[in-house]
Amino acid sequence: MAQGERYHALDSLRGVCALAVVLYHLHVVGSITELPFFQSADLFVDFFFVLSGFVITHAYGNRRDLDFKKFFILRTFRLAPLHVVLLAAFILFEFVKWAAWQKGFAFNKEPFSGMYAPSQILPNLLLVQGWTTLTENLSFNYPSWSISIEYYMYLIFAALLMFSSVQRKVLWAGIALFGFVMLEQPSGLLSSYAYKGLSCFFAGALCHTVFQAASARGRPGFALASVLELCAFGLVVLVLSLPLPGKSLVASLLFCAVVTLFAFDAGVVSKVLKGGVFALLGRLSYSIYMTHVIILSSLTLGAMIVQKHSGQALAPLFGGVRYFDSGSVPINNLIVALVLLIVVAVSALTYRLIEMNGQRLGRFLLTARAPKTPALT
Repeated sequence: MAQGERYHALDSLRGVCALAVVLYHLHVVGSITELPFFQSADLFVDFFFVLSGFVITHAYGNRRDLDFKKFFILRTFRLAPLHVVLLAAFILFEFVKWAAWQKGFAFNKEPFSGMYAPSQILPNLLLVQGWTTLTENLSFNYPSWSISIEYYMYLIFAALLMFSSVQRKVLWAGIALFGFVMLEQPSGLLSSYAYKGLSCFFAGALCHTVFQAASARGRPGFALASVLELCAFGLVVLVLSLPLPGKSLVASLLFCAVVTLFAFDAGVVSKVLKGGVFALLGRLSYSIYMTHVIILSSLTLGAMIVQKHSGQALAPLFGGVRYFDSGSVPINNLIVALVLLIVVAVSALTYRLIEMNGQRLGRFLLTARAPKTPALT
């Protein structure tokens, strides 16, 4: 695949996995959210890291003349605008919770404490909250811990481009191996989340090298690719559903194989993924991943308010986790579907209003900074 072309099936898979993460964070009594598969769907963050490493290597891995300033601005304005807006939304939401707290509403924690303490605002603004053991890794919009890791992973990747092609690959392999080892015995100032990002991101970079080598030998036929894709799909469901030892490591290695396989866009699953609603989910995947927690938090607060005035247990607390419950399993599953529709609808708005405009601003800054060529006379 030529540089600059998109991996359509992988884009769509990112969107599907983002919805699975939503279902991991959504708790509805007796619904599909209680299936073992979705209760392990947080592991799809490993997939995001592998895919990010793969895609950034496709775009930049063979370059020798990287414009670091351009790279830095484009990456920053790809990730930061939505992150900053949602951080502001969470700070505002803490004020709303504080007002509700004054009226007798009971939350798991007092507003503006713990992961929502004011001291965590600066680490979030600087996108360092996920890296160290000195910060609350899951503070405010807690899925943004992975954006914190990914942002600086891009900069590490760019710095490694100063080495030769062979040296880069050796360094990628070394960093990935180091990350996987440290996940088993974490120590030092870096968090386990940092080791997860280091291992999976640079494993993804290596996957692109494997993909290039395999592509040089030819593209798999439709029948073979279809069988392999269906088997990969089944393995992902199996691994996430079973209580396996070393499940995170097994899932990460499986995601490496999945990303490499689906990069070919060659089988029946890829054909389905490349069109319609799946393509839309791929475009909205970053917004889905980043916006869903504030949406779930708002819906939960609304359910708690109705519960307080109606006396019906719409938002019961089990094991410190707030659930939704209508009292009917079929209706609860309809609630799940409705929440997913709300998340997608809101994400479509944030994608158009924040993501796209943020990227346009980044491109504008690049053109504004570009030196003007003097007119010929």
